[in-house]
Amino acid sequence: MGVLSDTHGRLYEDVVYGLHGVDTILHAGDVGSPPVLQRLAAVAPVRAVRGNTDTQEWARELPLELIVETGSVCIGVAHREADAVAALRKAGRMDVREGVVVVVCGHSHRPHVEWREGVLYLNPGAAGPARFGLGRSFALLRIDGGKIVPEIRALG
Repeated sequence: MGVLSDTHGRLYEDVVYGLHGVDTILHAGDVGSPPVLQRLAAVAPVRAVRGNTDTQEWARELPLELIVETGSVCIGVAHREADAVAALRKAGRMDVREGVVVVVCGHSHRPHVEWREGVLYLNPGAAGPARFGLGRSFALLRIDGGKIVPEIRALG
């Protein structure tokens, strides 16, 4: 599974290349333009949420948060971490006894992987233009049964 965020209307070739072979792409908001989603959809099915800069008419079709389930893995996706956690709680899916729980968010542009109380928190960083003195990145999630392995991929 490919995970990215904060493309802000720019989808670079190194991101597209790095996503080849994934089964699904999750975009955690600040997409920036419909062509970004169209181009990603040529690689794999895309599930995306709206970010705080996705204010144009086209973006109203994107949900603010979503829940993605694959096997015993439940993934909450939102642009901000607190919103993804709230969506999982609302859906009754923050219980790690029922499988692996993953919180995917963007917004900060800082890639981050952390396990807290059995929950994986993943921010893939920003795949779009470098901002705030930070580099560009995206993430891969390898899911094998109930086991999940996150990997941040830094970009040039």
